Amino acid sequence: MARSTLYQQVASELRRAIYSGDLGPGDQLPTEADLMTSYGVSRNTVRLALGELVNEGLISRTPRRGSIVRDRRPLLMYPQRELTPQPASVPREAFGFAVSQEGREPSQVIEVSIVEPPEDIAIRLELPDGGLAVVRRRLRFVDGQPYNTNDSFFPHALVRDSEIVRPGDILRGANRVLEELGHPQVRVVDDISARMPTPAESSRLELEPGTPVVEYVRVGYDSDDVPVRVAVSVLPADKHLIRYELERR
Repeated sequence: MARSTLYQQVASELRRAIYSGDLGPGDQLPTEADLMTSYGVSRNTVRLALGELVNEGLISRTPRRGSIVRDRRPLLMYPQRELTPQPASVPREAFGFAVSQEGREPSQVIEVSIVEPPEDIAIRLELPDGGLAVVRRRLRFVDGQPYNTNDSFFPHALVRDSEIVRPGDILRGANRVLEELGHPQVRVVDDISARMPTPAESSRLELEPGTPVVEYVRVGYDSDDVPVRVAVSVLPADKHLIRYELERR
């Protein structure tokens, strides 16, 4: 067999073991030495095979633990449900509620600041020149792993006296606060695109090399069709499944 295909054969066998469940999330792959012995190949061939699996997002490699099978279970997102009223008995913002519904544990780190937003955000919020926005930047975790980022921008003049400008979590969610301010979101516009992450995003989200992200921008409008929120989410493509349900009326 040609040398150029040896590593592909090794990668194929390991890939099959992962997809079949013989190697599950968190399991450690055999050491490089063991793989060399099992397949009768060189160390370089083993490293090429493992590198291919890393690029596919199937495994991660660390100096101390070796090669570990990644948890590939995606977070199922239903964007159309964000504006659906939650049960009064569950005072959680939309992300936390959705994650907990899947039996998983949500958490997040929040930073709040008042900024002159980037031009594309200012245009979406219809701010005047030099207009300010309150931005709530969140790094979100699922079961202790960084899963996505969400930066929500609000017109400063609209929310300056509310909880939205204060640091910390808002258990009932910022959408509920907007309702209490008299600006419920009754219409949203979503823009969804795919791209490669920036170095900063790769670091914050602990992305494996070659992992693309989905940028999901949602603009929320009140009953007067005034934009009251722009949310920009960066979603690692291997950790999220976005599902829309459309109904003919």
